[in-house]
Order: sequence, then C-alpha cells, then structure tokens
Amino acid sequence: MVDIFDDFYRGKRVLITGHTGFKGSWLSIWLHELGAEVIGVALDPFSQKDNFVLSGIGGKIKADIRDDIRDRQKLKNIFLEYQPEIVFHLAAQPLVRLSYEQPVETYEVNVMGTIHVLEAIRKTPSVKVGVMITTDKCYDNKEQLQGYKETDPFGGYDPYSSSKGACEIAIQSWRRSFFNPVDYGKKHTVSIASVRAGNVIGGGDWALDRIIPDCIRALETGKVIDIRSPKAIRPWEHVLEPLSGYMILAQKMWDNPTGYCEGWNFGPEADGFSTVWEVATELIKNFGYGELKDSSDSNAVHEAKLLMLDINKVKAKLGWKPRMNMQQCMELVADWYKRYQKEDVYQICIDEINQFLK
Repeated sequence: MVDIFDDFYRGKRVLITGHTGFKGSWLSIWLHELGAEVIGVALDPFSQKDNFVLSGIGGKIKADIRDDIRDRQKLKNIFLEYQPEIVFHLAAQPLVRLSYEQPVETYEVNVMGTIHVLEAIRKTPSVKVGVMITTDKCYDNKEQLQGYKETDPFGGYDPYSSSKGACEIAIQSWRRSFFNPVDYGKKHTVSIASVRAGNVIGGGDWALDRIIPDCIRALETGKVIDIRSPKAIRPWEHVLEPLSGYMILAQKMWDNPTGYCEGWNFGPEADGFSTVWEVATELIKNFGYGELKDSSDSNAVHEAKLLMLDINKVKAKLGWKPRMNMQQCMELVADWYKRYQKEDVYQICIDEINQFLK
C-alpha cells in the first residue's frame, strides 16, 4: 500500500472507539495496513453486511473489544490495559432521525461517552494524541450560503446535532482545563483536537435513513428509490477523504503537540456540495439502472435543508485538500457495492484506498 505518512503509524498503539462502524472500519483497515497496533472499542456492528463484518478486520487487529463507552470504568480499564498512544474517538449515535426517537440515549452516548473518552485519556499517561470526531452538524445552522468556519458558534436544532454541539463545548472545556497547550510538558503531555466532516459516504454503510444505503437496498430489491429530502444540500465526501485528514492531523499533533490542538473542518470542494437528488442520480448512473421518486413529506421531522463547510483552514495549515470530485467519489462508492457480494471485501477496501491515494 502507498504510505503517505512515511511509516509514522508503524508500531504505534492506536485506539479507535466505534471501530465496528462505517468510518471506524475503514480507519481500522487503513491503520492495520500501515502497521499500527489497532485496539478497537465499540458495540456490535449494525448488520452482517457491514464493512467491518465482511472485511474481517476484527480478526486482524490487535484487539476487537465490544464495550459501551457509557461505561466509564470499563473504558478506563481498557485504556490502562492497552496503553494507547493515539486515540481516534468515533463512537456515537450518528443518526438525526433516530435522535428524535431516542434523544436521551443520543445525549448519553454522544456527550457523556465523549467525556468518558476524554477522562480515560486524562488518566492514561501513554496517550499523546486524541482526535475527537464530531460532525459538521455541530454548528448552529442558519442555513446560510457561506460555509461554516471552525470559529462559528455551536448549536443544533435536533437532538443529534445539538448533542454534537455539546460535545464540541465539552472537548473545548477539557482542552482548556486539563490539556491546555500553555501547560504542555508541565502539567500534561497530551494534544487534543476535534474534527468535523461533511456527509460521509462510501462502501459498507448500511445504516438506516442514509441516502446511499437506502439507494442500494432499493436497487438490490428492484424497488423505486424514495427520496424524502430531494432538495437538501450537503457537503458530500468519500469516507477516505476525512479519514486521510484525521490521520494527517494526528501525525502533525504528535510532532508539534501545541500547534494543532484545535477544531478542524474536513469537507469537499465547492463541487461536492450537491442535493440529495443529484447524489442519488449519480449513483444510479454508475449502476446503469434504478428509478427515483420524490417522497417529500411536509409532516416529517425537521432536518436542515442547507449545510456548507469552509475548509480553507485545513488547506492552509495542514496542507490537506480533497482528492476527488463528486463523479470520482460516486464511482468509488458504487465500486464497493457492485463488488462486495462476489469478491474479498478486505481486498476491495485496499484497492479503493490505493486508488484514492493515486
């Protein structure tokens, strides 16, 4: 595999919360291929068709631990046992519509779970870098045309979005209170950052109420694809885009602990901002068949219609920028779903990472 990190991750002990999830499984595969000792902590995967299950990555990494980040003591014990050096915190309740049905659980997992991870980091001397993954929906969304910058206020209409805004405030507080850059080397040796990605898409995602899994389920069963918010505009990006950014950031935080411990947006270029209808249309174009239906419901729960991210900061300070346009992104998304039933899924993922890097 092409290694853009110059062997940085080889031998590093890297703990990933949420490794059984969509983004977590891809991150686990990538880091494993780079020679990292990956320790995963998560609940069971959503389905037996998930990328985590079909790739078999759970049997390849150093530790595949099934535990709930709401259990603070168990999480602390895992950190103490495995002594991670780098932590990527992805575990979350990630769905807007489900947060209306389970608002308390959403807050317990997203807010208190994040605080438990921060506390485990604080109590584990081996940890040097913590990358806390939240979401673009953490911003107080005014549905404005200009993209949100890292300095814009947090907020959220629905329980999911507001829980992620609360996460950002907690991360900011712990960084100031316990991991302050001013005190680095005197009171602590930890660098903490938070990262916000756009609408992440890619192979192996089967979650409910997400456009790509909804499309694939319909295509595989010969049904019409119902689009509930056809005009909603989102910052779409392939899963490998933000993951590459998180990994670059962690490396820079390791080398310069006080220079990068802040918030970062990882989103697409302007051509990545598309409507839900356009994304679904591009997917069925890659499959060569499928039919879309506008199923807008005026009585549906509130979901934002417009959300844009400003990525000028990561381009200027990290040297990161998206590698693919929307067409290339959708080709890679379709590739996984076309191949997964007939080929080795782990190898599909390796092929796609290499294609992405080239």
